[in-house]
Amino acid sequence: LGKCLISPIVLAAYAYNRSLSELGPGGRGEDQPGVLCQLFAFLMAFFGLAPTLLLLAMALECWLSLGHPYFYRRHLTRRLGAALGPVVAALCALFCALPLLGFGAPMQYCPGTWCFIRMAGGGPRQLGFPVLYASLMGLLVLAIVACNVSSMRHLYGMARRGPRRGTPPATAPRMEELDHLVLLGLMTVLFTVCSLPLIIRAYMGAFAADFNENADLSALRFLSVNSIVDPWVFIIFRTSVFR
Repeated sequence: LGKCLISPIVLAAYAYNRSLSELGPGGRGEDQPGVLCQLFAFLMAFFGLAPTLLLLAMALECWLSLGHPYFYRRHLTRRLGAALGPVVAALCALFCALPLLGFGAPMQYCPGTWCFIRMAGGGPRQLGFPVLYASLMGLLVLAIVACNVSSMRHLYGMARRGPRRGTPPATAPRMEELDHLVLLGLMTVLFTVCSLPLIIRAYMGAFAADFNENADLSALRFLSVNSIVDPWVFIIFRTSVFR
């Protein structure tokens, strides 16, 4: 959904050879982004935060199902899973709309084909939101890594556990747990490496006054790589194909 909503705006900017502030109504340049640039910044912030919250929910489910199966069986229902998506989307939309209400400021970044929240060069009111956004992202990343590491520990323990009495020797090797362990480890490392640059750039812009649009663009590319590569890692290294 994020790719389908954001990509046409970028393609239109290249097709008309104009920046997003010039392309949309009400824009006069980098300092006064138009409606289209503000919408783009909201979508970028939303689709950076909402999938991370959903990844945390998936990591929590994996950790509970492996480490606390009785609690998982009693309290995690399909109704809860169905309600999780809309609730996450609503909370993220309210949070990411704060710059449109004055807490934080959308900004057009070089080369003029993308907009995001101003991460440097503003006052406390403008820089408070990116610090809050980066802090929330950092906490989510830490929580996801902690859940995944705990799930990997459970999988490793299951793989090392000996076969049950009376189990045929052919089924003794517990390769399925090791396959899931490798997959979860790869996805955790990829997610962490892709998420940290944007968090670091937000803190550097707010506290070190480091205004570097090329570095900000690289951080955004890292964040985008995660959503592109992660599904392919899952497809290639899932048990049936990888085996």
